[in-house]
Amino acid sequence: MLWILLTAAAAPLQVARNALQRGLVGDAGPWGATLVRFLFGLPFSIAIFAVVAAATPDAAPSASPRFWMAIAAGAFGQVIQTALLLLAMRRSGFAVATFMQQTNLPLSALFGWAVFADAMSPGAWAGLLAATVGLCILSWPKGGFRSGALIGSALGIASGAAMAVVLNAYRQAGLALEPAHPIYAGTAAVCVAQALQSAGLTLVLALTRPAALKAVTAAWRQSLGAGFCGAAASACWFSALALAPAGQVRAVGVIELPIAAAAGRRLFKERLSLRQAVGGLATGIGVVTTALG
Repeated sequence: MLWILLTAAAAPLQVARNALQRGLVGDAGPWGATLVRFLFGLPFSIAIFAVVAAATPDAAPSASPRFWMAIAAGAFGQVIQTALLLLAMRRSGFAVATFMQQTNLPLSALFGWAVFADAMSPGAWAGLLAATVGLCILSWPKGGFRSGALIGSALGIASGAAMAVVLNAYRQAGLALEPAHPIYAGTAAVCVAQALQSAGLTLVLALTRPAALKAVTAAWRQSLGAGFCGAAASACWFSALALAPAGQVRAVGVIELPIAAAAGRRLFKERLSLRQAVGGLATGIGVVTTALG
């Protein structure tokens, strides 16, 4: 299945983007770092789309109102999701926010099923459940949930819900643009989404934090690698979403976590605990079951 291959390719590219982006624009703050993700990825996204468009001469895209509504909801919803996650981390800490944000996995499938009638087989639902349990085990806070973390937990869940909407919005954008050529539709949608996000965040930073915008501009050479990996990852994600329901794509996409863990073990000599090993195994079983379902 092509969507599985695309999702599997997106995961390591996303890990590479995160690794390259880390610390590049420390002076720019979290919103500057978010802008890097979109702004420096846009030229590469356009280049990828140009290659795909040249190889798809019979594509007949339709930029209907449905497409523009879906792509706008996905693009700006992704920014809102990032803001909610940052607020959750500030209120309850990184671990609790990360744990609560995992709700995006089942919510993506439920939202697609309830709103867009995206069908998933019983096997795929079982795999998604196993992957969700594995993610919860992996991300369970070491110190548990301290008192006063209620607001942060709610923000984390809201971030997960926002991501569920974003994934389904991007899927609908691809289907609306050119359903007969999903890779063409996915790569085109990436360009539009990143252009909207880059323009919006640049305007906001120019008005509120011009120093952050200056720091982003100064780091352009170091950010090119992160931009390329991010653009390639997004092209794979969007194309996969045009081919399969958001819940299935998101479930298979969690292979990013064991890849990141392996990278951490290899590069930083980090060791996995028994809990992490069990969670990783459950997640892996869920990924395989969802893919085969």
